[in-house]
Amino acid sequence: MTTPTYDVVAIGNAIVDILAQAEDQFIADEGMTKGSMQLMFSPEEADALYGKMGPGREISGGSAANTVAGIAALGGKAGFIGQVADDQLGKVFAHDIKAAGVDFTTPARAGEPTTARCLIFVTPDGQRTMNTFLGASQYLPAEALDADMIRGAKILYLEGYLWDPEEPRAAMKRAIEIAREGETWVAFTLSDVFCIDRHGDDFRRMVEDGTIDILFANENELMALWKTDDLEAAIAKTTPEVGVLVVTRSEKGALAMYKGRRYEVAAQPVPAVIDTTGAGDLFAAGVLHALATDRPLDGALVQGAICAAEVISHYGARPEADLKALVKEKMPY
Repeated sequence: MTTPTYDVVAIGNAIVDILAQAEDQFIADEGMTKGSMQLMFSPEEADALYGKMGPGREISGGSAANTVAGIAALGGKAGFIGQVADDQLGKVFAHDIKAAGVDFTTPARAGEPTTARCLIFVTPDGQRTMNTFLGASQYLPAEALDADMIRGAKILYLEGYLWDPEEPRAAMKRAIEIAREGETWVAFTLSDVFCIDRHGDDFRRMVEDGTIDILFANENELMALWKTDDLEAAIAKTTPEVGVLVVTRSEKGALAMYKGRRYEVAAQPVPAVIDTTGAGDLFAAGVLHALATDRPLDGALVQGAICAAEVISHYGARPEADLKALVKEKMPY
């Protein structure tokens, strides 16, 4: 086997997150579903909601981008493919992800729409409610794929959020073909129940035909995928079809299935949950980094839990502490 150039290369939405604190009543008054993500379909809608935000912080984000930033923080070699516009937010995103140690070579797109942004309202309990204008990110063409980057990866990681628009969906399908031409594993995250509501048939087909080697989901997403309220039934349905199944369960920790064997990990304790933005993304970072570097699955879950605990202890979806030092301190082996 050729030695991979990258541990993980991800394809996802290139988004700048704007975070602000909000009360539960504001969430209700604006008709949002607390703890979920909803799309905004015009820059005018995004501007109107932005005008109602309190003081905020701009931090480059996007689910898969957060994950590869975490992998780089763990000492892994990571790349990202995603579309930004040739505007100020696009420059912010490109600078931030490169500064995090992630290779990013996708050319910026000229003209409208603007770079994607996600307005995130964090309530006093640390829960985040996201409102996303996808902007330029939904215009990632297959021609923008860095095929050498994909071929050089141990794992290709795809986010379900980007499956919605037609152009990047076609790009992701082509990326899977490139991965399958070589020895690159395909990992996929279901991202959100709303993605399953819109594209469940595609996702189920990908699971059943063996396209996905590593599947990430939270418990609600996995149950939604198989249209059941029985988590164990959903696990049983998925396990024979994918190499590794990873299911996150918030404060209940996480579990994984591999070759019929079940692994479980408790959530890492934190003094206070400040902001849950990026918890799943950084959990995936810990797991993927471990798997790409040939660590055992039980250790991968522990590393994922450590990374998730770090990111929920502060605002924003990118790690602030030294993840390598945290893992060295907290790993039992």
